[in-house]
Amino acid sequence: MKVLITGSNGLLGQHLIPVFVQNKTYDVIATGRGANRSPQRDHYIYEAANLRDAGSVQQLVQKHQPDLIIHSGAMSQVDDCEKNKDACWDTNVGATRYLVNAAEKINASFIFLSTDFVFDGLGGPYDEEAPVNPINYYGTSKAAAERLVRNSKLSWAIVRTVLVYGVSNDPHRSNMITWVKNNLQQGKKIKVVDDQWRTPTLCQDLATGCLLLAEKKATGMFNISGGEVLTPYDMALKTAEYFQLDTSLIEKISSKSLAQPAARPAKTGLIIDKAVNELGYHPHTFAEGLDIVAAEIK
Repeated sequence: MKVLITGSNGLLGQHLIPVFVQNKTYDVIATGRGANRSPQRDHYIYEAANLRDAGSVQQLVQKHQPDLIIHSGAMSQVDDCEKNKDACWDTNVGATRYLVNAAEKINASFIFLSTDFVFDGLGGPYDEEAPVNPINYYGTSKAAAERLVRNSKLSWAIVRTVLVYGVSNDPHRSNMITWVKNNLQQGKKIKVVDDQWRTPTLCQDLATGCLLLAEKKATGMFNISGGEVLTPYDMALKTAEYFQLDTSLIEKISSKSLAQPAARPAKTGLIIDKAVNELGYHPHTFAEGLDIVAAEIK
């Protein structure tokens, strides 16, 4: 079975590749912008592609004829999306439209990666049936892309996830764990918000959830995230304690004090009962996730 993974240079993409390669049921084709940055280079094909170009997408899909497309590529920096709305729309909605159109021509199945930011954060944690109401442009673009997938003729699954953390083979990308660790090791004070609630997701868990969807040929909406509701401040404290760093360097602040270009939903988090019951999905605890991240950093 051929699987095409988009966004393969991103945090999730770099973890999707080994999960599907090691399964041995799949022939993997990975695509991203520019050169291949995944640490795993063997047993799959990599092709650079511009997913914002309809012709490039059509050519890629027609060439490889995948049975399944996992669309994890996105513009996901929330403030960048707010400041560059055209680029955000082209990347998150336009590229999805081109991939859906190309997939329909070859009858490929489709897994689309979405976000808790499709919600307003007034009633979290959310289940799969909760109505969307994004409060920033990133969330608006992902909600629009979800509609494209839902209204397609494809066999589709939409995966919503939350605050994905892990280690990426890209020096320009940090994540919550490494950011806290690196700053505190240098004796720097950090400010972390304590008025946002999430269910942080280990990237390996998310990749495994996508594999479970593929194996079971599951369709519909699925929440795949961690199982614990934490604030970023909680995460920072747990990270500092794990690495035996000075927690007094962590200052608790409110979101409003940051004056960020994009609004953030206050309380999201996802209810994962459906994925647990129907897919056999079982995420690591945050403490276990720290163990895994620490091993990867080494």
